[in-house]
Amino acid sequence: MRFSIGMAFSPPEHYAPVARAAEEAGYAAVACSDHVVNLEELRTPYPYTADGSRRWEPFTPWLDPWVAIGAMAAVTERLRFFTNVYVLPMRNPFLVAKAVGTAAVLSGGRVALGVGMGWCEEEFELMEQPFANRGRRADEMLDVLRALWSGEMVAHSGDHYAFPALEMNPPVPSAVPIWVGGTSDAALRRAARHDGWISDLCSTEDLAGFRRRIDAHRAEYGRGAEPFTMVGSANDAFDVDGYRRVEEAGVTDLLTMPWFFYSGFTDDLGEKIDGVHRFADDILAHFEPDPA
Repeated sequence: MRFSIGMAFSPPEHYAPVARAAEEAGYAAVACSDHVVNLEELRTPYPYTADGSRRWEPFTPWLDPWVAIGAMAAVTERLRFFTNVYVLPMRNPFLVAKAVGTAAVLSGGRVALGVGMGWCEEEFELMEQPFANRGRRADEMLDVLRALWSGEMVAHSGDHYAFPALEMNPPVPSAVPIWVGGTSDAALRRAARHDGWISDLCSTEDLAGFRRRIDAHRAEYGRGAEPFTMVGSANDAFDVDGYRRVEEAGVTDLLTMPWFFYSGFTDDLGEKIDGVHRFADDILAHFEPDPA
């Protein structure tokens, strides 16, 4: 099992130093989260808390994930990066293809695109994208992205997007893995059709259940024998034995904030770097990572 670090809610000046420390300590990847704006008041309740309140305070910094990934890739050589998660249908597919493709080229192919369908209707309105049918639009967008990343002359005519023959260059150096977040059956099926799934924070038992459901969908789609990445965040694993159980549940990549176990949700960069290394000594040293 590989280990990755989530950078959500971190100050901008922490990204590059944490990425360098993660690479030194043997982590596999760093993940960047996504919001364009944070509205003062919402009509839409946040779906991942019991009372609908958000997990972050006003004025929490949210970096553009692809700019942040570019900055971190520039100061590392091996570390990989992914989005957790990028709200795909809130964007124009050409701009997404250009941003992700550029990051893939400049990093030497060290990126994966983790996508979500989004929950905040007001943010979609501000981005001038429809909230309705976002899942079906995202499915078509993923086809469009892969075509554009080829660097070849391509045309497309679909239910939501159509364009004449054109090319976008340079092509990506290798296929960009597409991972899908979300816990609905539609999200799990979408993940099964692609390369991986990203969990929310949940129990090891729940992670095992999600893995069984995804594997059933992959068998249904004839993809059961193909490699599949499962990024899991466990709320009940705190030591080597706990992470072994997470691995047995089918998680291939454990996503965590390692400093939390030593300093809590700190904004002190020194404490974060110390936590990155201490967690590597306490946990990563006991795991043989799968080939990247």
